[in-house]
Amino acid sequence: MSGALRIVLYEGPGAVPLAEEERFQTMAALLNGGFEVARTRVVDAAAQLVLGKFENGGPALPAAAQRRDISGLEPAQVVESARETRDQAGARKLEAWKPWFPVIDYDRCTNCMQCLTFCLFDVYGVDQQQKITVQNESNCKTDCPACSRVCPEVAILFPKYKNGPINGDVVKQEDVQREAMKVDISALLGGDLYGSLRSRQADARKRFSTERDESKALLERKRCLKELGKQLDIPDEVLMSLPSAEDISERAERAKAKLAQRQARSQTVKDTRPAPSDKEWGI
Repeated sequence: MSGALRIVLYEGPGAVPLAEEERFQTMAALLNGGFEVARTRVVDAAAQLVLGKFENGGPALPAAAQRRDISGLEPAQVVESARETRDQAGARKLEAWKPWFPVIDYDRCTNCMQCLTFCLFDVYGVDQQQKITVQNESNCKTDCPACSRVCPEVAILFPKYKNGPINGDVVKQEDVQREAMKVDISALLGGDLYGSLRSRQADARKRFSTERDESKALLERKRCLKELGKQLDIPDEVLMSLPSAEDISERAERAKAKLAQRQARSQTVKDTRPAPSDKEWGI
């Protein structure tokens, strides 16, 4: 086996759910031990080591999966058991887990796709069943938990974030109430938003002509970005990497110029032009 050992912490039918603090400590210990682990109520075909407090034999497992009952074990003992299984299976060792990446709590996730719509760095994707997944964790920007803040279900975790519930700590009732008030990002970005903006721009161009002030606009944009960074705890370098209106306009002009150059060299474009007249031929 060349890949990493796929571990799931099972709390579905046939197992006793862990206490919240015990669950947090166990998953944190496994992550710090260099293991990939997910909490679930359904054992998928990719699971290789299923951990849990089993009763009545526990759930049915894939043929290649192993079962470990962790009743009465300390987190350090759970990690040691995982190491033994990894060594027996010949799985790849991860001496240190990636310092910053999101984890989806599928028990809370409703597949609303808010994170996929919001993230600027192509971290999220969907699988063949159209289920949201973390596909490109290496694209995630260190110390940026913004996607977890727009998740309406408190379902996105960053294990190394300093505060709960983002770091996987206990989700309290006030957390759920606060998350329920979040803006629907998909509603903001969906639909023909750009068409509406173009219409508004045409109607308002004359009205705002006396208010045009590029330096003032730049200051206002910086102030808005600073406030956004403060509210969502987004690093300055992430916010400042967003293109400005001038950047977008300049790129558009460069693209137009390149298109004109290609068309000037294109035989296909030349063939579509009318044939020279007698006057042009000098006849």
